[in-house]
Amino acid sequence: MSDPTGLPEDTESTVRRSDLTPAPARRTGDAAARPVDGDGATTSRAALRENESGGARPRGRGAGRATGRGSDRPARRRKGPRLALPRLRTTGPGRTDAPEGRAARPSSRTRSRADGSTRTITLPRVQVPSALTDTGARILVLTGERIRPLAEQTRRVWHPVVEVVRWVSPLGWTVLGVGLLSWWLTARYTWPELAMVAAACLVLVLACLLLALDRAKVRIRADVEPARVTVGDPATGRIAVTNTSKRGMLPLLVELPVGRTAARFTLPALASQRTHEELFVVPTHQRGVVPVGPATTVHGDPLGLVRRTVQWTERTELYVHPRTISLDSLGAGLLRDLEGEVTPDLSMSDLAFHALREYQAGDDRRYVHWRSSAKHGRLLVRQFLDTRRSHLALVVDTTPDVYTNGEDDVELGISCAASLAVRSILDEQDTTVVCHGQTASRTTAPLTLDALSRAEVGPLDLYGSVGEAAALAPDASIAVLVTGVERAFIQVQRTLDQFEPEVVKVALVVDPDVPVGIRRLGSIVILHVRELTDLRRVLFSGALA
Repeated sequence: MSDPTGLPEDTESTVRRSDLTPAPARRTGDAAARPVDGDGATTSRAALRENESGGARPRGRGAGRATGRGSDRPARRRKGPRLALPRLRTTGPGRTDAPEGRAARPSSRTRSRADGSTRTITLPRVQVPSALTDTGARILVLTGERIRPLAEQTRRVWHPVVEVVRWVSPLGWTVLGVGLLSWWLTARYTWPELAMVAAACLVLVLACLLLALDRAKVRIRADVEPARVTVGDPATGRIAVTNTSKRGMLPLLVELPVGRTAARFTLPALASQRTHEELFVVPTHQRGVVPVGPATTVHGDPLGLVRRTVQWTERTELYVHPRTISLDSLGAGLLRDLEGEVTPDLSMSDLAFHALREYQAGDDRRYVHWRSSAKHGRLLVRQFLDTRRSHLALVVDTTPDVYTNGEDDVELGISCAASLAVRSILDEQDTTVVCHGQTASRTTAPLTLDALSRAEVGPLDLYGSVGEAAALAPDASIAVLVTGVERAFIQVQRTLDQFEPEVVKVALVVDPDVPVGIRRLGSIVILHVRELTDLRRVLFSGALA
């Protein structure tokens, strides 16, 4: 006879209760259905048959609860040790996260419903009314406007006090605080030891203040020669201190900031009207502007409790120019321009008349001077000098990411631009340079190199920089963009198109991995250089002509 359950004949085979027993229906009187206990439990085939034949009730954890509810759930029998299976935390009908016998605490921002689901409550954010903030800002502005005139009128009273307070170092304030605290403890608890500590601290601070009040009468002169150098050239400075008082001067400490460091000179005792000189070296290993000064004298105590500085000189600057290389004449510009400059180059058709010469085969008959030819009995033609309007516009891309070697290649590009600018100025051509916010237009070579020395290395808006150069040089005849190999050609073309169509557009690409050479893409001439000396090679072929 076949088994009505449809299970295999193996008595030890097991099946899930959930596969055999349907889910309990929700009763109308209950607010929510009770969860089914042991959905994942297993039972044997023999236990199921015994349950159907009216055998004994199943034993287990859910037996008592099933009996109390009058449920007809089939009995189950477990063999072996019981294993506790993990349960997933869920929310919704028929689920609870709290253990049995303990009520689950609702979250501060959630509220449980009758069906067991949760509802999230969003608390509104407290916002300060804008009227309060605006009123506070107006009060601060009005208070500042009213206090500022009063502060200027009473400056003679509070400014000396503030200067004296600034003399005291943090160590001095600490010693003063220890002295005052010891004084208070002595007055309260009558400790003689603390009285000695208080007296020592206060006398020490007072003595240091008296030492700082000494004002030396000196004259200090700091010079740096030369004021402009090239990268790597030596630059030395001299500082001279003269005692202008009528009595001798004790040893004095003089500080002179040089770049990011400060040179310190300990002067010996000087008699009246005597001068002491010291030399110092200015670092020039990197392009830039090196600030020198101001020179100050330091008055104070050996312990460093009080420090008073007096400024004697103004701040000066040393310009460290980029390296340059001598180039041949560029010889570029727009020919036959009314506003152009006359060049020594001879031409057969231009605006500047030079002389008459005999007719040669191939000469244009329009330039035959017939009156002179009839007078001398032979054909004579007019000869001219070239007139060129030359204006070189240079833009340097200082973004390190577009160069192979980063900042090193940026410095090489600045050196190339400086070499072109110096050669253009020597050719008496107008020159405009734009380099990371620094501009120089129609000026001398030293001032142009000064602008390049001030330029910093960093990302920039290339389109805006080229547009600024086009605005400063609307009559430019050559536009040169110095950039790296990682810059997309479409960006180079789009930026250089801001110049007029008749302008010669050149892209000078700095890359140590690309062979030196010249190529043309559309209306743009591309020059590749590896080193500064390669610039002379690529310009020798007349790339800018």
